[in-house]
Amino acid sequence: MKRKILVNVFFAVLVSVMLSGCFIIKNGLIELDESINSAWSEIDNQLQRRSDLIPNFVNTVKGYAAHEEKVYTDIADARSRLAGAQSVEEKAEGYNSMQSALSRLLVVVEQYPDLKANANFIALQDELAGTENRIAVARKRYNDSVRSFNTKIRAFPGSMFAGNMGFSPRQYFEINASAREAPAVQF
Repeated sequence: MKRKILVNVFFAVLVSVMLSGCFIIKNGLIELDESINSAWSEIDNQLQRRSDLIPNFVNTVKGYAAHEEKVYTDIADARSRLAGAQSVEEKAEGYNSMQSALSRLLVVVEQYPDLKANANFIALQDELAGTENRIAVARKRYNDSVRSFNTKIRAFPGSMFAGNMGFSPRQYFEINASAREAPAVQF
């Protein structure tokens, strides 16, 4: 009789420890998931900030280089694609399109020395540069959060529970290969 009680107590303690472990793992995964959501929100904020600055930047350049209509159209298209993007992959594609269009715009800017000396243009260029730095920091934080989360759900013991708890790997915010190349500037 005493042995049966001891076995029951042992199993009760074992089950309690296992349940506690499951709750600890789930809460840790939820915390990491929310960290990713928060980091993604910061990327969205900075992309919106850049999107808000770009029309002023383009209009300033238009005053000097009205004949560069293709560049302006590309920027407007990239801006609308980025605004309509929903997933990480779509945002990354929109970001890459915007980077490419802005690179072409900066090539146009190089052809107009008076524009580069314009105070309004300089202020906007500084704002855009600051925003690009904020985007880079936000992307790094997001990707660090994704790395931590993906590692946790792939490593033991998280790998045993993550799928059953509804957690799956998250996507990194990556740039495409063409965005890694510096634009050609010709004088």
